[in-house]
Amino acid sequence: MKNTFEIIYDVVKKIPKGKVATYGQIALMAGNRHWSQVVGYALHANPDPENIPCYRVVNRFGEVSKAFVFGGENEQVRLLKNDGVKFLPDGRVDLKKYLWDGEE
Repeated sequence: MKNTFEIIYDVVKKIPKGKVATYGQIALMAGNRHWSQVVGYALHANPDPENIPCYRVVNRFGEVSKAFVFGGENEQVRLLKNDGVKFLPDGRVDLKKYLWDGEE
């Protein structure tokens, strides 16, 4: 049986290049809509950032993490831009355009 973090990582691995998901969305897809903070803890402890693209997870407003553990918020922005994600003038991701619909 997988632990909670492993379940969360399995969902995050499915986010396609050029898309983002929110913490709440990942929590819901992992089985518990109340796990948003748990998702944050799991991503902060990501054991394999090469294969678990935690940088593709943003908050419900499309904002990147101020405490992105793998190089800070500028690194998260850089990685998302490399994926083809564009940012609004206020620095947020346009969730209407880039939010993952959950399909693989």
